Amino acid sequence: MQNTHTTTSGKPAKKPFGKRSFILTFFILFFFWIVFSGRFDGFHISLGAASCLIVASFSRDLLFPNGVKKNLPGIWLRFMGYVPWLCYQIFLANLHVLYLVFHPRMMELIDPHMMYFNSRLKTDISRTTFANSITLTPGTITVSVSILNRFTVHCIDTHSGESLPGEMERKIQRIFREQ
Repeated sequence: MQNTHTTTSGKPAKKPFGKRSFILTFFILFFFWIVFSGRFDGFHISLGAASCLIVASFSRDLLFPNGVKKNLPGIWLRFMGYVPWLCYQIFLANLHVLYLVFHPRMMELIDPHMMYFNSRLKTDISRTTFANSITLTPGTITVSVSILNRFTVHCIDTHSGESLPGEMERKIQRIFREQ
């Protein structure tokens, strides 16, 4: 069977969305760089642009693994719906860690352990979103994710890891339409 994406020289052709993915990734990164840097002079903006160019060249396949497609706005809208829920979970986890820290029997309540589970997520971006969401939630840290979808998570106590993978994984599946 012949590869349909080859050039006349026999070399594999570039992905059809490669340039668009790169440009969109660059502008997303540069937007966030400007928002979070607070530096607007020429020197800092040029350093930010150079940094974003380098990072975009390496990571465009992470944000857009199949190129820029028509369903991208839907993914971003679903993700924006996920962010408030995640913020609420972070708030609840902060309250739980606060309870642990100020409890008179803190040393008895804190029971650090590693938790292992398999995920049903299929793409790198969904697994990365899931791993980062776990780490953003106080009391849990994603230690590793294997290529076989095996997650290793450190939990400060039993309660912190009870809900994993659970609802967070299902919400991320809905964002990236992996159900």
